[in-house]
Amino acid sequence: MVEVTLLGSAQDGGVPQVGCDCCVELEQRYPVSIGLIDAEGGKHLFEATRHLGDQLRIWGCSEVDSVFLTHAHIGHVDGLGLFGKETMAAKGVNLYCSKMMLDLIERTPHWSTLLSDGVFIPRVASVYQLPGVIVEAIEVPHRDELSDMHAYLIKAEKSLLFLPDHDTWQETLRGHDLRAWLNHLEVDIALIDGTFYSADELKHRDQSKVPHPPVEQTLQMLGERREGDGEVVFIHLNHTNPLCRDDTPVTELGWKVGKEGMSFSLD
Repeated sequence: MVEVTLLGSAQDGGVPQVGCDCCVELEQRYPVSIGLIDAEGGKHLFEATRHLGDQLRIWGCSEVDSVFLTHAHIGHVDGLGLFGKETMAAKGVNLYCSKMMLDLIERTPHWSTLLSDGVFIPRVASVYQLPGVIVEAIEVPHRDELSDMHAYLIKAEKSLLFLPDHDTWQETLRGHDLRAWLNHLEVDIALIDGTFYSADELKHRDQSKVPHPPVEQTLQMLGERREGDGEVVFIHLNHTNPLCRDDTPVTELGWKVGKEGMSFSLD
């Protein structure tokens, strides 16, 4: 059985978000993360968030064989230290990430200790072979103050795209149509960036400084789901996103909004 479980559906700050009074009544969402079970039962975590313990409980396990990182933004990596001797005391966990991300880890004292202590074994490549699964790293444009950004294409009998962050569809698609791009990658299930619903959602901040394709635009590009289409699931929701309250603008077109515990079979 090759299966992916959604362990976190929110943007880096989670929902409710710290310092926010307007979203305290919302159902809790953890920072974005997925778990992959390979064909031999190995467990592979994508992103290491501060809610690692809660997310492993959703997944029904207490340890993992490997961790994949997409990039260095805080909500995706601030759980790395939980693998260390102060908490899990893990040993020999494979750490899959880009060369730029690994360089940052090696330059960061708290994280570099995890390498010298043997908590993580770094693995840098563009394609990773797991039992019954191939994981391909796909570089996409996103704010690179600290590291580059890679989506992951997880391929077994079916394929799942994990794309929690990117700046714009124009840059990511490089002139291609969204549907054509997904078809070219042979994606059956796409977990994609749904951070903001609209381009003017942040009322008291300059939204251009936190670029993400608005869901409204993505829905316009996708249109209504047709027979033979794969699944598209919006993840990485900001606490301001109205989809946290009502997902019908997405579901009425036949697509989905991610929620913790969703599972996707790749057999």
